[in-house]
Amino acid sequence: MSRRFADIIDLYLLSGSEFTRRLRAVRPEQWAAPTPCPEWDVRSLVNHMTRGNLGYVALLNGGSAAEFLRLRDTDALHGDPVCAYVRSMRECAAAFGAPGALDRTLDHPLGTVSGEQGLAIRTTDATIHSWDLARAINAQEELHPRLVSWVEENLAETYAGLAESPLTADTSHRFFAAPAAPPLAEESRQARLLRLMGR
Repeated sequence: MSRRFADIIDLYLLSGSEFTRRLRAVRPEQWAAPTPCPEWDVRSLVNHMTRGNLGYVALLNGGSAAEFLRLRDTDALHGDPVCAYVRSMRECAAAFGAPGALDRTLDHPLGTVSGEQGLAIRTTDATIHSWDLARAINAQEELHPRLVSWVEENLAETYAGLAESPLTADTSHRFFAAPAAPPLAEESRQARLLRLMGR
């Protein structure tokens, strides 16, 4: 079957490795530091990412959007945030890499999606939250240019047909923050992407 998103599993793994690189730099006193996501400190953000990976595995196994949301904030770190996140990322990649997984129909909280579209959403989420984590811990904020270009070029396709989209001005912003500022006269690709995602 033809694919909508080229190299999607490799890109997901890249986004996960970029998040992991920043995660390994978190110092003990930084776990309670605020992040650009007002509802989360650093530990909560890492839990969100870890629980999200596990949630996508459950969706691929026939889980429901309601169950995904019910478990969204349940602790998944169990005292070792780095190991928990890395393990969840590997489980998620393995689940999406299984035969036929990208063609499955998922009951995603944003609407019915294929496995492939779901993984595109997940890759986008991991890319943006890598920046959130970097900002929170004063780490290097430049995102991987391959991820920035891929996410920006595929935003419309990634969120096509869904209940919310960062490209839709009148979206409810339940899952996406509203753009934080008007565009600048000269804006880098990363700055434009972050602005569209409410950063």
